[in-house]
Amino acid sequence: MAPLRDNAEALLALGAVALRDRLATGALRAVDLVEACLAQIAAYEPVVQAWAWLDGNHALEQARALDARRQAGRPIAPLHGLPVALKDIIDTKGIPTANGMAVDAGRVPAEDAWIVARLRAAGAIILGKTVTTEGAFLHPGKTRNPHNPAHTPGGSSQGSAAAVAAGMVPLAIGTQTGGSVIRPAAFCGVVGFKPSFGLIPRTGILPQSPFLDTVGVFARTVADAALLAEVLAGHDAGDPATEAAPMPRLLDVAQARVPVTPMFAFVRPPGWHTADSQMQGAVEELATLLGDQCFEAPLPGMDAVAAIRQRINFAEMAKCYYGLERRGRDQMSDVLLAAMDEGKAVLARDYLAALDWRALMTAALNPLFDRCDAILCPAAPGPAPEGLGSTGSAIFNGLWTLAGVPAITLPLFWADNGLPMGLQLVGRRGDDARLLRTARWLMAHVENLNDGVQG
Repeated sequence: MAPLRDNAEALLALGAVALRDRLATGALRAVDLVEACLAQIAAYEPVVQAWAWLDGNHALEQARALDARRQAGRPIAPLHGLPVALKDIIDTKGIPTANGMAVDAGRVPAEDAWIVARLRAAGAIILGKTVTTEGAFLHPGKTRNPHNPAHTPGGSSQGSAAAVAAGMVPLAIGTQTGGSVIRPAAFCGVVGFKPSFGLIPRTGILPQSPFLDTVGVFARTVADAALLAEVLAGHDAGDPATEAAPMPRLLDVAQARVPVTPMFAFVRPPGWHTADSQMQGAVEELATLLGDQCFEAPLPGMDAVAAIRQRINFAEMAKCYYGLERRGRDQMSDVLLAAMDEGKAVLARDYLAALDWRALMTAALNPLFDRCDAILCPAAPGPAPEGLGSTGSAIFNGLWTLAGVPAITLPLFWADNGLPMGLQLVGRRGDDARLLRTARWLMAHVENLNDGVQG
């Protein structure tokens, strides 16, 4: 078992873009890649518990069909043979999708979500469904942090982040309404990309807060995240948040050479005082190391954003989950019920006024984005907290979700206890490709700095 696991780890460490290229040329069979994923799952799943549904035979059947297609000389698609994991709030035809909720246990959708249909058309292999917190809110699922199982992996996309971090799958999909992509990516030490609001359609995904819900991706590298996000992006008439626009060239731009050295704006977002001293020090040190390519900037008028975002979230959740509540209120956690009850009490006047904040934030942030390529700030207050009763704080994520701007976690820091800490980069809404290119440059720049120190 050990040699097989070592080979599987080495293969999956190549990353999704390199694996895609090998699959396309026939240097690697899809069956071999799926078997490597299953070997990793067999080794680590008993502790990590990232999967809500997994059928290795089903994954191998998909792989065999794709191998046969390539061998027959038929055209292959952009994600040919790449296994992808899906958060268990994303509908999959004929595959259980329980939304992390007891009331939906045994639910099997009759249709694929829009992005699942897109994945299949792109040649991806649906490896399985990953654990979500209850209704993608705060009550934790069973997943543990791969770096230390006594610590939370974050939430709500906890299974997706943990599966990528443990090397069980090269790519995974999650969603973010507050901090559910950026935070677990930071806690698990992987790249997490939350695109601009509306870039990726949400039809067939459990709606919690339509004004905030955003599909995001997990990967080991920035380029891998760009590869998956580009395939998922598009216009869907069933999702009014999406627009008919040319397909974004996320991967090409992310891998391109930067025309000029990027400029960063270091901000101390609301809640900065709650950050671990190690996190504060790491971000401040990085800002200093960037020298003239980084300037510090305030975020005035943002102190109320957390409450505003929560007001929208809870009010819309009370509406979206009303049918679930009627069917099984007694099967819901106290934390979910409390949020829904709070949402029911929100006045229409206050809810509608809260919706105006996205435009206000855009007007406030645009002058800052005129001066920089990306905002630099923490992805989370520190490393993953010990204990499994909470998914950790999203204090540094919700404001960017409300603004609808793209954000990405970069696994650049390590805490004294050996757990990863994530840096967050934030871009202007619609500038997803530029943010990805800037993120890739920063990752390479920090690696060069580290090599210089070690040398």
